[in-house]
Amino acid sequence: MNDDSKKWIYLILLSLVWGSSFILIKKALLGLSPMQLGGLRIVFASLVLFIFGFRSLLTIGRKDLKWIISAGLLSSFFPPFLFALAQTEIDSGVTSIFNSVVPLLTTVVGIAAFGAVITKRQILGVFIGLAGTVALVAAGMEFKPDRNYAYAIFILLSALGYAININIIKKYLSHLSPLAVTTGSFGVAFLPALILVGFSGFFSEFEGNFEMHTALYYLLALAVIGTSIANIFFNKLIHLSSPVFAASVTYIIPLVAVLWAVWDGETMNGYQLLGGLIILVGVWLVNRKKKNRLLPEEMDKLR
Repeated sequence: MNDDSKKWIYLILLSLVWGSSFILIKKALLGLSPMQLGGLRIVFASLVLFIFGFRSLLTIGRKDLKWIISAGLLSSFFPPFLFALAQTEIDSGVTSIFNSVVPLLTTVVGIAAFGAVITKRQILGVFIGLAGTVALVAAGMEFKPDRNYAYAIFILLSALGYAININIIKKYLSHLSPLAVTTGSFGVAFLPALILVGFSGFFSEFEGNFEMHTALYYLLALAVIGTSIANIFFNKLIHLSSPVFAASVTYIIPLVAVLWAVWDGETMNGYQLLGGLIILVGVWLVNRKKKNRLLPEEMDKLR
């Protein structure tokens, strides 16, 4: 299987896994506080990664440390807390929609800070995808005017962190394996997350708390599958493709998340579905390659 086929497989798998993460966060918040959820998510994901990826840490050189630390803070430490906090006020489907700004921010950060070359078609695709996101958000705000959408700033901050992280991995850490980058990033986040869990009151509240027990099952699925394994896949996707293609996973995530949200009783309407279709158009434009005509010598190689 060639790299082009592999990157689409990773894109679909990640869309399904991360699209399901928002409903898992919602369910876990029924028994856990945002600090407990974010901290435990990092701790459990880190433990899984340490088991499988401990040896890969030996491949990380001294010159890589500052980039691993940056990636760990931007993508592994802050987002789990910020997303949990955001979903105390914003529905899971709408949260996933806000997260779709990652490709736009990835493009902007890539151009501004990393000297990335982006085609006009990709820029057009990103903005079309963003337009679809805006349509979905507007429809959500109409149906849930009582929600505090100021909490969306936490999602946008997470998205900015992801965008910077994608460009860091592509430019400075591409020589490392996806497992090494992921394990190293969570190694940075592990200790501060564990300290925050200790201060959150989780250990004193857990015994005899049935809601916490139930929430922990959702959290384990979120941490092991949706965080540790998915991050390895995501870093592999970055290695196989461009930063913009890797960030495009956030275009499809809302479609999966919205289906889960409808199943869980959240209100959705036709305008949101239309917005989802617009997002898919944006994905297609971002990733469509221009077909070049073969030169005569290239034709000879095919004969």
